[in-house]
Amino acid sequence: MINSGSFSTDLIFTSGVITAYVLILAAVLGAVMASFLTCLAGRTVTGESIWRGRSHCDSCGHILGPADLVPVFSYLALRGKCRYCHQKISAQSFFAETLSAAVFVAIILRLGLSFDALRAMILYCILLALSLIDLASFTIPDKAIATGIVLWAAFLPLIHAPWRETLKNGMIGGFVLGAGVLAISLMMDKILGRESMGGGDIKLIFVMGLYLGLTGGLFALILACVIGLIFITVRHQGKIPFGPSISAAFMIVLLYGRPLIFWYNSLIGL
Repeated sequence: MINSGSFSTDLIFTSGVITAYVLILAAVLGAVMASFLTCLAGRTVTGESIWRGRSHCDSCGHILGPADLVPVFSYLALRGKCRYCHQKISAQSFFAETLSAAVFVAIILRLGLSFDALRAMILYCILLALSLIDLASFTIPDKAIATGIVLWAAFLPLIHAPWRETLKNGMIGGFVLGAGVLAISLMMDKILGRESMGGGDIKLIFVMGLYLGLTGGLFALILACVIGLIFITVRHQGKIPFGPSISAAFMIVLLYGRPLIFWYNSLIGL
């Protein structure tokens, strides 16, 4: 069973104008949140204060104005270069903003205006932040893991009925997946003579089990490995952070796990 909440049709889809309005707002919100989280992740890695100091160019240090900080559009208007020193700007923020706009729209289309959608949006923001940090530093902050667990517990009585059954399934999924991956990781460490998987990845898999249950979590773990292999091929690196792959699989299964598993079962004749 995949614990991903209800998938009820929302009244917003009865009007094309209202639907378009809500989806545009969702896209804008997703892009804005990604812009903030990209800054948060960058400052977390460099040790800068998250709440103090204005955004600045990484090359020349010039303080950025409002026209430089419009998600997606500023990057396109400036053609990926700083307005002041004309050095290339990292495209990471642009891609994160574009992806997040699309994900927020997908969440609304899938879950409507509901507690499910609110939880999915907050969870996505947590996963995006920890993925960006993991990409830059090969670490997943414990605060991100703790926030994900608190979010899961806080929304249990709001979107699941009976929530006690979901609590049990989530705990089983989290501990079985987390303990299983930990055991495999320790065994691989002894065989390879080096660390095969970071502790942050194992904690993130535990959180994934809480949300998706055992069946959904196993499916997401397999999908994460596939995404990780693709990531290695694209980046041509022997070592990559696994957090982004886990996060991507996590969100895919959270939103589309039921139809994906149904399709997979039909593919193998189950």
